[in-house]
Amino acid sequence: MLNDDANPVLDAHTAQSDSIETLVVGAGVVGLACARALAEAGQEVLVVEKNSQFGEETSARNSEVVHAGIYYPKGSLKARFCVAGRQMLYAYCAERGIACDAIGKLVVACDEAETAMLAGIQDKARQNGVDDIRLLTKGEAQALEPALTCTAALLSPSTGIVDSHGFMLALLGDMEACGGFLALEAPLIWAKQRPEGGFDCLVGGPHPMRLHAKRLVNAAGLNALPLSNHIAAKRAALRPVATFAKGNYFRISGRSPFSRLIYPVPVKGGLGVHLTVDRQGACRFGPDAQFLELRVEPQQASAEPPQDAPDWLNFDYTVDPRRADSFYAAVRRYWPDLEDGALEPDYSGMRPKLDPASMPPSDYHTPSGADFVIQGPDQHQVPGLVELFGIESPGLTSSLAIAQHVRDLLTA
Repeated sequence: MLNDDANPVLDAHTAQSDSIETLVVGAGVVGLACARALAEAGQEVLVVEKNSQFGEETSARNSEVVHAGIYYPKGSLKARFCVAGRQMLYAYCAERGIACDAIGKLVVACDEAETAMLAGIQDKARQNGVDDIRLLTKGEAQALEPALTCTAALLSPSTGIVDSHGFMLALLGDMEACGGFLALEAPLIWAKQRPEGGFDCLVGGPHPMRLHAKRLVNAAGLNALPLSNHIAAKRAALRPVATFAKGNYFRISGRSPFSRLIYPVPVKGGLGVHLTVDRQGACRFGPDAQFLELRVEPQQASAEPPQDAPDWLNFDYTVDPRRADSFYAAVRRYWPDLEDGALEPDYSGMRPKLDPASMPPSDYHTPSGADFVIQGPDQHQVPGLVELFGIESPGLTSSLAIAQHVRDLLTA
């Protein structure tokens, strides 16, 4: 899973030197949202991105769903930021004319055991402040979606879909309007905490730079922990072990038989093989959860700049058509009319999954999954540093709320 491309030898002494107030690493939706929030707070911001375009990894390979905040433990970062972020996202997109529609979602039960689970899901949603969710009988659900087969369902009216690229483009424009900059093909290679404050940073790519940054935000998504292993700083907080799950999507031709999103009750490791509707009225199914053997452990960074650029994680996003076999059985539980051979490979995405056993005991780090981990100076005792780990779903929905939190950590 590592990038096998040849790494250029870095000359840290001849790289152009400069300084910046705040360096944000990663131009996915969360990195851009953080950069926008910090730029609007008056900070001089530079975003560095190793790819040739912004938002090419997790931010471009997801379901584009605006989550309501139903499933997460009360008080967790996922619950808090999803509920607040959803409200902020709808308002932001409405103000800027970005496609973002609350088309609604049905969480469907397909047997009596699953029906009994719906009350617990509804109660958890209400604890999180999602007050519009309601329980539907089989007949009520099928009146909304005639193609649906179920025993009961929950209706979440505030769940929706968003144009994630348009959203990121607007975030970038806001940041640039406040004087911020984006540098593409510019991976952060190494950073070191300075005794007097700030960080010495080495940025690679076609135009290497040595930077002195007063503040450093690690929003590198899938590469957040590998990057953290190249930031030389004495942290007081425990960093997590990173694992990864590939999510494969399949599509059908023609228009969707449903007007809303259709989700099964949650399963371990994810939300099950669900049906999402895109802005053109077509539908896709997924993601499944294909867990990889790859694990990234926290390591101590070198106190000196490397001679070679690190190998960043580089995943194979090919969708194996054979994985459709398991999709048919999962989808037919709620849509039995799915025809043989109808599913076609669409795309895949990668989700950063933290190992709960690598984190301190918490109500929010359970055997079935870990909460977002956002470590600022109060946690790791490194002034000016914020690191974000395990920002998977509902990261897109939560992005504006996460950004507000990061801004507060660095402007307190």
